[in-house]
Amino acid sequence: MISWRAVAVLRHAWIIPSNNKPSGNAKRMDATAKAWPAMSIAQAHAMLTAPGTRFEIAEASIHGIRTRVWKNAPPTLRELFLVARSYGGREFLINDDERVSYENFARASLAIAAELRRLGVVKGDRVAIIARNIPEWPAMFFGAALVGAIVTPLNAWWTGAELEYGLIDSGAKIAFVDAERLGRLTEHFTKCSALERVYVCRHPEGAVHHIVTRLEDVIGKVSSWEKLPVGEVPDVPLAPDDDATILYTSGTTGMAKGALGTHRNMLSNIMAAGLSGARNFLRRGEPVPMLDPMTAPPRITLLSIPLFHATGCFAVLGPTMMVGGKLVLMRKWDPELAMQLIEREKVNQAGGVPTIAWQLLEHPARAKYDLSSLDSVGYGGAPSAPELVRKLKATFPNSLPGNGWGMTETSATCTHHSGEDYLNRPDSCGPPVPVCDLKIMSIDGARELPVGEVGELWARGPNMVRGYWNKPKETAHTFVDGWVRTGDLARLDEEGFCYIIDRAKDMLIRGGENIYCIEVESVLYEHPAVIDAAVVPIPHHTLGEEPGAIVHLKAGMHATEQELRGLVASKLAAFKVPVKIVFWPEPLPRNANGKLQKIQLRKVFAQAAEA
Repeated sequence: MISWRAVAVLRHAWIIPSNNKPSGNAKRMDATAKAWPAMSIAQAHAMLTAPGTRFEIAEASIHGIRTRVWKNAPPTLRELFLVARSYGGREFLINDDERVSYENFARASLAIAAELRRLGVVKGDRVAIIARNIPEWPAMFFGAALVGAIVTPLNAWWTGAELEYGLIDSGAKIAFVDAERLGRLTEHFTKCSALERVYVCRHPEGAVHHIVTRLEDVIGKVSSWEKLPVGEVPDVPLAPDDDATILYTSGTTGMAKGALGTHRNMLSNIMAAGLSGARNFLRRGEPVPMLDPMTAPPRITLLSIPLFHATGCFAVLGPTMMVGGKLVLMRKWDPELAMQLIEREKVNQAGGVPTIAWQLLEHPARAKYDLSSLDSVGYGGAPSAPELVRKLKATFPNSLPGNGWGMTETSATCTHHSGEDYLNRPDSCGPPVPVCDLKIMSIDGARELPVGEVGELWARGPNMVRGYWNKPKETAHTFVDGWVRTGDLARLDEEGFCYIIDRAKDMLIRGGENIYCIEVESVLYEHPAVIDAAVVPIPHHTLGEEPGAIVHLKAGMHATEQELRGLVASKLAAFKVPVKIVFWPEPLPRNANGKLQKIQLRKVFAQAAEA
């Protein structure tokens, strides 16, 4: 068991204030900007990861492959839990009028862990979580993780049949659900032969099936968690490369695959988040501030993306717990409600996916709210237009935007981009974090391409999951000698900054000419009336396919098809101009991780062609 002294060492000096904002006055900021960058990315990484630093890098053998790892990352989820618990009565989770402290979260987690052990759950058993963002969600996650279970969050947006697939595919023994998901699932329980017990929370009628038990019978209501016993952390042997999670891919094609992740995979995000902020200071020529999270004001984050995806769980929840931050939960995204919460809770950082950032910028009610506490607006999960970066800087001058690239298979963060680096390279997703490597390969995987050429992005590092659950064929195709074949088309520049061009399967080929959808979409976003855009193929009998666009306009604004086609024609080659533009009356369909559901959108033109 880790000692309390070790817990103090783990959490010490972790907060880097404001992540993106320079220190000093405005005059110094202007002077710094003229000299920027003070050092290269390689120099900054070398300083930050040197022996004896908090971001020190070591080497470890992961499944037989020598890999650079974060030396000072929490070894397992148990250590992260203990660090979080050390923040005691500090507020951790805000959900409507519910306010949960770190200690009360810990007590609920330990009560769930004790219940799972009573039921005979052992290391390696799968425990599913099927719920929206509520305070019970982190308690369910860590209750299961502490007994060594493989925590399996399923997509709460799935239908009953899709959830049945996830339960059967994972072989989940126990499931935690909220009331809405229970309603979708009840008729499917008989097909889930491995499922022994279901705990439902927030259900007004209690048990509705013989395997269903009210979670409140175990931990009580959120408001009464302080009355739970202190509890003991289970004495279960855990190691960094033990299996810890199964997160199902949020890809826009094919059946979801369960990405089998380890403790190390998830916890690598903690180090990546801290290093990126520190790098910004060095690039400006400023010393990196180090604050004790026990005394520094807690960072407050608006969590509007689902915890059941890698971004919410790995890139937000874990780093927040490490520094004693506060999470303000949203049931579902609503831009005006988000602004109300930012004002009420003095939120420091918000975002999630580019669509959320756009809506914060463009909402007609934005001027009604005090959003001055925001010093970071970050997003990932989908490519963003350079125009978004410029508008964020102009609208929130005291905040610098940030983005990054990752996927379920990379356990979220693989690159990170913020501060002046992002303002100067708005079409990039940043350089890889120091423990990760990127390379560009030919589509057939036969050769590595030189700097500047577009090909398939491959990634490796300690955050790569070790494969797909029960899918050896798909695992062998995607995971090659420690590298993950991402399926993204990208290029790298001389300094290692990555530029995502498109998904390989979404790229259009018009008469032999490649058209990268994101390039055309980025131009469409430059029109002041466009808030959402997708470029998809239109079948053509001789050219194979041509580009078509589907756009959603901002409320009260207008644009014509001819106007938008003219804008693209003024910026790009003629063969890239959409031959047809459809105006969509509402936001374009996206999955829970913010990715456009282009399979659905392609049907718009395919059906028209058939007619």
